[in-house]
Amino acid sequence: MNERKKIGVISLGCDKNRIDTEKMLGILSDGYEIVSDIDKANIVIINTCAFIKSSKEESIEEILSASELKKSGSVEKIIVTGCLPQKYSEEIFNELPEVDAFLGVSDYKKLPEVIDSIYGGKRVKAVGNPCLETERLIKRVKTTSNFAYLKIADGCSNHCTYCSIPSIRGKYRSVPLENLISEAKELGNLNELILVAQDVTAYGQDLVPARSITDLIRALSALQNVKGIRLLYCYPERITDELIRELASNAKLIRYIDIPLQHADDRILKLMNRKGTAESYLSLIERLKRSVPGIAIRSTFITGFPTEDEEAVDNLVAFLKRAKLFNVGFFKYSREEGTPAYNMSGQIPAGEKTKRYKKLYSVQKAIVKENLKALCGRIFKVAAEGFDENLLVYYGRAYFNAPDVDGKIYFFSKEEVKIGEYYNVKIHKASGYDLYGEIYEPSK
Repeated sequence: MNERKKIGVISLGCDKNRIDTEKMLGILSDGYEIVSDIDKANIVIINTCAFIKSSKEESIEEILSASELKKSGSVEKIIVTGCLPQKYSEEIFNELPEVDAFLGVSDYKKLPEVIDSIYGGKRVKAVGNPCLETERLIKRVKTTSNFAYLKIADGCSNHCTYCSIPSIRGKYRSVPLENLISEAKELGNLNELILVAQDVTAYGQDLVPARSITDLIRALSALQNVKGIRLLYCYPERITDELIRELASNAKLIRYIDIPLQHADDRILKLMNRKGTAESYLSLIERLKRSVPGIAIRSTFITGFPTEDEEAVDNLVAFLKRAKLFNVGFFKYSREEGTPAYNMSGQIPAGEKTKRYKKLYSVQKAIVKENLKALCGRIFKVAAEGFDENLLVYYGRAYFNAPDVDGKIYFFSKEEVKIGEYYNVKIHKASGYDLYGEIYEPSK
C-alpha cells in the first residue's frame, strides 16, 4: 500500500543525530522514495534535538511548519523521532495531535512497521529505552560528500550537572570495534572519517575485552578507503600520552582535536562536575602543542552557569588569552529540568548571559585573527568541497577545518577543480574565520 510513498527527512542537532538520520534513510530507501524537497513528501520525518532550550524550540518550530503542510494537503503524515520524544514523550503526544507517530533515539528500526500502522489509521507512540543496535551493520545513506561521521558510542556516563544527555540517551555504550570497521568500509572512499561520541576518549572501556580509542584509530587507519581520521569531543582528562603519541605519529590521524572544556574557573568547573582545573587544561594544551607541532585545538565553553560571577568570567578570558586555541564555540547556559544545575541558586539573568557571551566571542575573535594571520603566505593541502556562486571561487577545508563548525578556505583556480580532490592552496589573506588564496600547484 505504501511502497512508493515519498519521504522527506529533516535532521536537527548534532552530527550524531545526522548518523541516526542516515540509518533511517538506509532502512527506508528500499521501500520508499526519498526526496530532498519536503513540499514534495507524503511523509515528513523530523529527527529532533532537545539538548538545550533553543534546540527544543527549533524542533517544535519544524514540527509546526510541517503541520501547516499537512493542513494544506501536500503532506499526509508526520513522524517525529529522536531526543524530543525520548525526553518529553508524554507531554508532546497530547500537545501535538497533528503528529502521527513518535519514536525515540533508538527506535528508527521500527519505522516501516510504524508507517504501516499510521496509514492503517492508528496514532503511534513507540518510544523505547536507549540502546545500541545489535546488528553487525545497518545500512546508511550518506548525506555528506567526501567525508562521513562515525558514531563510535552513544549515551554518556560523565554526569555533568548541566547536561541532560544521560537522561535522554542513557549511559555510555561503545559500539563493538568489529561493527565500526564494517560500517566504515561500507561508507566508500573518504577523505575524512570523523569519529564522534559524547566522549570519544572513553571508547571501549565498557567492552569485554576492554578496548581504547587508540585501538580503534589503528584499526580504522588500516582501511584502504579512509584517507584521514578526525577526532571530535575528547574529554580532557582521558587524553592519554598514548593518544598524543598516536596524533604525532599516525599519518592518517589528522592533527586536529576538539576538547570541550566548558569553563576555566576552578570553582565553576567543580560545580559543573568537571574533573579538570584551568592549570591542568593549560598543561594539556601545552603538551599537545609541543608533541604535535601545528595541531589545531578546538574547544567549547559555557557562560552564565549558576553563580558565575565577574571573577569567573575574567578567569575564562585570561585562560583564552593564554591557551590561544585555534577555534572556540561558546554557549549560554541553558537551564534544563532534571539536571542538578536546574535547582542551583544563583541563576544568571538572560541579559547578563548574552553580555558575557558577546564578550567572550570578542576576545576569541582577536585570537582567531592572530591565528589565521600566521597562516598567510603558507601552502596547505585543501580538499575541494564546492564552488561559491557569489564569490566565483572554489572552497574547501584544510586539516584545521572541521565541517560546519570551523571556517573555510576560499581559493581561485584558472583550471577546473574536481570536487573531492586535494589541491595545494597558497593563502593570501584572512577575513573573519575564513582564509582566501589560490591554487599553487595540484597536490601530489
